[in-house]
Amino acid sequence: MTHPRYTDLVQSLPATVPFVGPETQERAMEAPFKARLGANESVFGPSPNALSAIANAASGAWMYGDPEVHDLRHALAAHHGVDPGNVIVGEGIDGLLGYLVRLLIGPGDAVVTSDGAYPTFNYHVAGFGGTLHEVPYTGDHEDPDALIAKATETDAKLIYFANPDNPMGSWHSAPVVQRMIDALPEGCVLALDEAYADTAPADAIPPLDMTHPRVIRLRTFSKAYGLAGMRVGYGLAQTDFITSFAKIRNHFGMGRVAQAAALAALQDQDHLAQTVAQIATARTKIADIARQNGLTPLPSATNFVTIDCGRDGDYARGVVANLIARGIFVRMPFVAPQDRCIRVSCAPDAALEAFSEALPPALKSPEGR
Repeated sequence: MTHPRYTDLVQSLPATVPFVGPETQERAMEAPFKARLGANESVFGPSPNALSAIANAASGAWMYGDPEVHDLRHALAAHHGVDPGNVIVGEGIDGLLGYLVRLLIGPGDAVVTSDGAYPTFNYHVAGFGGTLHEVPYTGDHEDPDALIAKATETDAKLIYFANPDNPMGSWHSAPVVQRMIDALPEGCVLALDEAYADTAPADAIPPLDMTHPRVIRLRTFSKAYGLAGMRVGYGLAQTDFITSFAKIRNHFGMGRVAQAAALAALQDQDHLAQTVAQIATARTKIADIARQNGLTPLPSATNFVTIDCGRDGDYARGVVANLIARGIFVRMPFVAPQDRCIRVSCAPDAALEAFSEALPPALKSPEGR
């Protein structure tokens, strides 16, 4: 019996995913986590208006969602002061990154990112046969100058840059980001991932400019809006760039319930402001817990805090394993020297108290478990 005739590219790829989900770990432990602090979800939850919209839309779940995502796109355009033609909505930033790579990258095309940056982007590049060029972080920050230099050197078609950054929580000022945009090599696109724009200082986010033909700004409802389970992200870019997505996107990829939830969340800016304030308070509490245990919290403009464990990656991996064994789900950066750290999502007091209780014994060496 013959087997499927996979492409050479697919045959060359490992059958892996960028992240092991907490559900997978819970099944292995045969117990739920006490505190889910590893996925940068908003543990504070979505707007009550969004929950009502989900309930109201549920009876219509038998219908496909609007393939034009008309109401949400127009609401996002009004919110940001741009034209609806400047907005593309997709299945989270992850889904949009997949479309973006499909639009631009073929086998052997050069792509530039930071070594240790968001791995799902790398996953998409590998899936379309691109050649990934990675530059190191500088002082726990992505390095805009190095990214531009590598793109120029390799004639890259695409740069991925997150501001604020995951997994370190660091950020650059708006003028630094704007200089990067102004220095883009000809023919190179910048994917500016602003998933954490809602939790960042105002001076970290450059003003929106919908005239640049090769910059796309990516935002999400998965973080401060508290709708990670709905999978709604959006991109903001020049109209011709946005139109190009119609050639390859999944036109029925956005479900009806998800569209309704995101629209209601967007319309409740009071709840967003309340959540952002709770995130800021939680960042302070996580930092305090770290210091109480002799660790160093890094400055964060996100809904998580990255904590320097003061040793190497093996030690930090042991800390993560110890925390997981105690029912606390956290993650860590993958690449040295950032892998000396662990990363803890912001959450209400009860979850942070559970983390605080589990951390001291978790800091013992892996052999001491």
